[in-house]
Amino acid sequence: MTNREPRGKAAQTGKRAGRAARAETARSDDSIIQGVLPPRDVILRFIADHPEKASKRELAKAFGLKGESRVELKNLLRSLEEDGLVQKNRKSLIRPGALPPVTVIDITTRDKDGELIGRPAEWPEDAGVAPAVLIRQSSEKRGKGKTPAAGLGDRILAKIFPASERGGPAYTARIIKVIDKRMNAVLGVFRETPGGGGRLMPIEKRGEEMVIDPDSTGEARDGDLVEVEVARLGRFGLPRAKVLTVVGSVASEKAISMIAIYAHGIPYIFPPPVEAEAEAAKAATMASREDWRTLPLITIDPADAKDHDDAVYAEADPSPDNVGGVVVTVAIADVSWYVRPGSPLDREALKRGNSVYFPDRVVPMLPERISNDLCSLKEGVDRPALAVRMAFSSEGRKIGHTFHRIMMKSAAKLSYSQAQAAIDGAPDDKTGPLLEPILKPLWHAYHVMKRGRDRRQPLELDMPERKILLKPDGTVDRVVVPPRLDAHKLIEEMMIQANVAAAETLEKKRQPLIYRIHDAPSLAKQETLREFLATLGIPLAKGGNVRANSFNGVLAKAEDTPHQTMVNEMVLRSQSQAIYSPDNIGHFGLNLMKYAHFTSPIRRYADLIVHRALVGSLGFGEGGITPDEEASLDDIAAEISTFERRAMAAERETVDRLIAHHLVGRIGEEFAGRVQGVTKSGLFISLPDYGADGFVPISTLGNDYFIYDEAHQALSGERTGLGYRLGDEVQVRLAEAVPLAGALRFEMLSEGRKMPTAVRSFHKTSRRGAGQRKQPGTRPPRGRR
Repeated sequence: MTNREPRGKAAQTGKRAGRAARAETARSDDSIIQGVLPPRDVILRFIADHPEKASKRELAKAFGLKGESRVELKNLLRSLEEDGLVQKNRKSLIRPGALPPVTVIDITTRDKDGELIGRPAEWPEDAGVAPAVLIRQSSEKRGKGKTPAAGLGDRILAKIFPASERGGPAYTARIIKVIDKRMNAVLGVFRETPGGGGRLMPIEKRGEEMVIDPDSTGEARDGDLVEVEVARLGRFGLPRAKVLTVVGSVASEKAISMIAIYAHGIPYIFPPPVEAEAEAAKAATMASREDWRTLPLITIDPADAKDHDDAVYAEADPSPDNVGGVVVTVAIADVSWYVRPGSPLDREALKRGNSVYFPDRVVPMLPERISNDLCSLKEGVDRPALAVRMAFSSEGRKIGHTFHRIMMKSAAKLSYSQAQAAIDGAPDDKTGPLLEPILKPLWHAYHVMKRGRDRRQPLELDMPERKILLKPDGTVDRVVVPPRLDAHKLIEEMMIQANVAAAETLEKKRQPLIYRIHDAPSLAKQETLREFLATLGIPLAKGGNVRANSFNGVLAKAEDTPHQTMVNEMVLRSQSQAIYSPDNIGHFGLNLMKYAHFTSPIRRYADLIVHRALVGSLGFGEGGITPDEEASLDDIAAEISTFERRAMAAERETVDRLIAHHLVGRIGEEFAGRVQGVTKSGLFISLPDYGADGFVPISTLGNDYFIYDEAHQALSGERTGLGYRLGDEVQVRLAEAVPLAGALRFEMLSEGRKMPTAVRSFHKTSRRGAGQRKQPGTRPPRGRR
């Protein structure tokens, strides 16, 4: 990991960028005067050429804008954003389709001069070919270490710069960190060939078939998912490969999750030094700890949870100054005691960033010796923890909090349903004795805290989460929507408030930290949502100061109407993505100004950093944050934000593959579905009973000329006026299922409904080329947006 550049150097870079921009401005238009707002094209060119300096503040500095000119600049940038010419990336602006200043790059090839060339690891399918990036290798020292070296097949986190030379790659990149050193190995499906040996069939679209000689097949059998070592022999013909590992049959769900693990480069095997350090770890002592072992903290988790990193307790506030108030205690496993900065455990945890959860397995951030044993708040066992004791008024306002490094002993391990059943009047042998002294005070405290939450009005989306249940043999049994209980909401609200307390304490101590930030929706996304809601007669106020409760009003108007699910989907799509950052802009969705992840250090590296910051700033003893970590918070935040997206993509793709695998034997059957997405190419259909998405190509909808109307989220026939809108309930037939790709293709059985007048009038006033006539033989895209 590299340290950030010294302030002096950064300032000099900024001055050079500003002088270059002003010089370019002067060359492009002699009438432009320093201190006067330049034209739109000059602003856009500066943003494209200097992505690392494309904030409003840097633009004003570059063009010498002050006073009223800064206000004009703000209005111009808002106009550019509304026109879709720029978009926000945290505090900076980028051109749509451009790479952000920090990007994950896969190194894929070399150019004619032997220089490494890569492409972004994530790139929208509808955005054309991903831009090429020239990787700058250098021995220049940065901070205490050298710029890391990388090679073909590696995945890197890189700082992106526009290329200065024409005709080559669009960007150059400086390596921040090598995320994954990939071995010369490929995953694929082994198919036997007559006479012995076989072929490796690729699982990726751009993969290539390989020959496996009879003496290189190992234990592989026909249909096995295997990992092979590639060995090219000669310049012509298919490459040859040797089987290294048999992952398992492609008929097993275990192999399907392995595809996602491999495809996304998720580390899943702990190196021997990491395992050795974990096994050698000793139980924490009472040094620098308060003894809270008599306080009846309890854990409430899913019934199948294997680690327990949070415990709670509540009671009435005995202070005469807080009549009707409550004191809530949240204790979190003290991972910082066992995972020290720079240790093998720490380096591996940062490499993973977070635990990844699949239906059939968990890829943990930390070895089981740490996550499921020493740091798991087991019932009746002494465990080290960081605890926060929070006082709330009778109206739910947090009026104070204190942090403590403690030794605790969990009084009980309960499941959500078990705790909820006790509160609802059906206690069991375990919860019966806990009901009056522990559970009822917890629920009372939650209702007090809920008053504050209701007043705060965070974004309240109603998006049920589906869970895949597997049979004992590992195949898919069914997909369920677990009930959303008050027990879930209680734990969630107490964790949120503990996270707020952590951020507030560290700010007060002037301690650098990593925040969990969530930006407001971009103006462009707001406008798209506003146009869509207008078609349903639901207003959304204009303006740049939209708040979470603005969307809650929209959701309330759609509640109990046929459009409820559709409106929730569109509001969700309008939101920005939450990320980690050392720079705080608040959390829009939760409607909080200070928020940091503190409550899950077993499974999130961000929380571990916050724990270390608390230990160091509060003088809690060993395991505090180091100066090197503080200097690297920008890079760490960028890495763990990337790893979080990686985990989400892997989890989503595995679910897609599992469902496609489950339905592969039901080709030709009819299903009830709902229009989940509308694009120029066709309709995405979700099957609510399965949590699956599939695609209906526009070429199969009928003989009419179908026009895509983005504002109304509809495809409608020009001649008949019949079409389909987001949220429509439809009947479809499963035409194709490709398990390894997680793709489903449907045929539409429901006739389109008559489109509203507003949609039909759109046809007469706009012919933007967004439609597509029937095209027999159109290759169906992958079954996912």
